[in-house]
Amino acid sequence: MDANLRASKQTLKLFAALTAKASSWHYGYALSRETGLQSGTLYPILMRLEERGWLETQWEAPQELPEKRGGRPPRHMYRLTSGGQAWAVEALSAMQSKAAVGTKSTLGGKTKPRGTLRPARQHTRIHMGEPVLEQG
Repeated sequence: MDANLRASKQTLKLFAALTAKASSWHYGYALSRETGLQSGTLYPILMRLEERGWLETQWEAPQELPEKRGGRPPRHMYRLTSGGQAWAVEALSAMQSKAAVGTKSTLGGKTKPRGTLRPARQHTRIHMGEPVLEQG
């Protein structure tokens, strides 16, 4: 995997859906439902993956439907290329290994739980000049 490219959480969700059935073609609407990604998030990711050569796309051939039902327009279909599949698997395994170790950080060979609470900072007011007494 290219060290300069990091996958977002949304891209990882998409990779998980695409790699679950790697050899199958996927429709955008089905990917949106499976991942929970809105079209404004999903389709730009799909376009970037295609531009990088990690995703192949094709248009579905219009299906023959009786005239009274009308014809459904062709849909765009998506599938990972072999390079995209390798990158997706590596990105997903990196995410899983981060998640497994994500609750601890190492410092000098010792582990320290992340997210520990620190004492609040003490704030002190410094007044310049003579103290002013409030009249009540």
